[in-house]
Amino acid sequence: MQKYKTEIKWGLIFMGVTLVWMLLERVTGLHSTHIEKHATYTNVFAPIAIAVYVFALRDKRATDFNGKMTYKEGFLSGVVISLIVGILSPFGQLITAYVISPHYFENAISYGVANGLTTLEEAEAYFNLKNYIIQSTIFAPVMGVITSAIVAFFLKIKPEGDVSE
Repeated sequence: MQKYKTEIKWGLIFMGVTLVWMLLERVTGLHSTHIEKHATYTNVFAPIAIAVYVFALRDKRATDFNGKMTYKEGFLSGVVISLIVGILSPFGQLITAYVISPHYFENAISYGVANGLTTLEEAEAYFNLKNYIIQSTIFAPVMGVITSAIVAFFLKIKPEGDVSE
């Protein structure tokens, strides 16, 4: 467990940042009065998520690898963070659905149906806690691994004398 202390810390930070983002979406009306803009503005979270991975791998490099980190070390650290985020995702969805934005699903369903974007049945099948938990549990680790692959490439610093990687 001590070996993954940095990854656990950053997995928890990522979840905290995600919950703060959900709160910001809620208070700005993206879960209610401005729900028509939600699909666009929720994408603004992507650079924030990438920044968390950059900070996490920089921290890992400085703390656990004495300033030198190979691509493989950075990538594997990012994968572990991604797995932790995936494990925490259902809890984040529960907090969002029950505490932060308890009316989001009904608002999204109402908006989609009222504007002819979907049928009631399709909207109910998509906008529900179970579906969001499944999606986030899959999507978060997949995107995290992709992000880790890219970030690790830019943050690698080979130990002196190492010609591999």
